[in-house]
Amino acid sequence: MENVSNISKLIYTWIILFIVWLAFTSTLATEEVVTGMFVSMIVALLSFRFFTGTGLSVFTPRKVLYLIQYFFVFIAALIKANFHVAKIVLSPKLPINPGIVEFETNLKSDFAKMVLANSITLTPGTFTVDIVENRYYIHWLEVSATDEESVYKEIAESFEKILLKIYE
Repeated sequence: MENVSNISKLIYTWIILFIVWLAFTSTLATEEVVTGMFVSMIVALLSFRFFTGTGLSVFTPRKVLYLIQYFFVFIAALIKANFHVAKIVLSPKLPINPGIVEFETNLKSDFAKMVLANSITLTPGTFTVDIVENRYYIHWLEVSATDEESVYKEIAESFEKILLKIYE
């Protein structure tokens, strides 16, 4: 079973690296594609044990649909947060209320917790400061709620609902 898991992780890493290669080269020229496949495989062979927390099981049709949904939810949150932070920056007289807030997650997988933490950090105005077991500590540029349930709903709920379907 260990070898199947490692092979799955290797192939998963190779696919992700190859997609990144294609995105950065932005060409489908034969030389680039072949080089990308080769380089991606070498990097995957050297790194999959250290950096991959999941395998091919995430590529079931249902989970791929959830991944696509997650992408759109993340982009929507990113755009909304960018406009909010831009409004704050362009109107310095707006009162801001920065602070550290916390909430508890229902995610069990370390990989899913990492994805949630990165999604929060990549959204302007929020930064994941720490994760202790199932508790997230977030620096929030404009704290609009302090009770745990409201903080969770405002910052993490939309992400976590989908992550639970993908990784749990």
